Amino acid sequence: MADIGFCSMHRRIFAGKSKTFRRSSQPRERRVTRPSKPCCCADLDHTLGLLLLREGERLVVHAPVNVQRSLTDGLSLAPTLDAFCGVQWVSPRENITPLLCRDQFESGLLYETLPLPGQPPRFMKGTTVPSPINVVGYRITDAKTGGRLLFLPDVASLDDRLVCRLPECEALLFDGTFWSEGELQACGVGGLPASGMGHMPISGPGGSLKVIAQLSVKHKVYTHVNNTNPILFEDSAERAAVNAAGCVVGMDGMEITI
Repeated sequence: MADIGFCSMHRRIFAGKSKTFRRSSQPRERRVTRPSKPCCCADLDHTLGLLLLREGERLVVHAPVNVQRSLTDGLSLAPTLDAFCGVQWVSPRENITPLLCRDQFESGLLYETLPLPGQPPRFMKGTTVPSPINVVGYRITDAKTGGRLLFLPDVASLDDRLVCRLPECEALLFDGTFWSEGELQACGVGGLPASGMGHMPISGPGGSLKVIAQLSVKHKVYTHVNNTNPILFEDSAERAAVNAAGCVVGMDGMEITI
């Protein structure tokens, strides 16, 4: 799962308040708080991580209607979570909207969705859907500082509309799933090309690196990197090409200040 909580550049917005613990002879209540979760699509690697968060407070998940439907009807993820913490769906808007905390107070963040080309997940192919939107990206803005983060982990192609939006941020987290179009076949672990799985490759004439290299965005980060992608190796030529373009490879625990 491409798992980020909605967060500002220096703080994470939690849906609720932490409980204060004091020494007591009575059993202590442990309360788990967590940030809201943005879902860009219903693919398994983006959403199965929600099941790991089943204990604690109700999950607040921002997702388009089609994603909600796929996870509820196709994967039974929502009914499963309802047996534990439960899930509260939020349908995000395309216009800039205040991001509310669990208690409905404003968090200090604004967010908006960017509809992207994309198909329903494979487990929903052939079903009737109420909306053409199956994949989105998110732009998150700190209302106080104006800092902007653009989160696009599932990009099938770059059209002129999306290319125009890429410079409108200080931090860009972009789809780095595959280095090449035929990566899975070359590694002997799959038969589909990158484009057949809804991801544009990093390299090649139609790859994302040529476009992203031209951006003057301060932080350019490849995220959602598949384990077949050679950019994961620090001494690889592919990693050197990414770094030469002013980009970095995302990693667990990475912090970005903007």
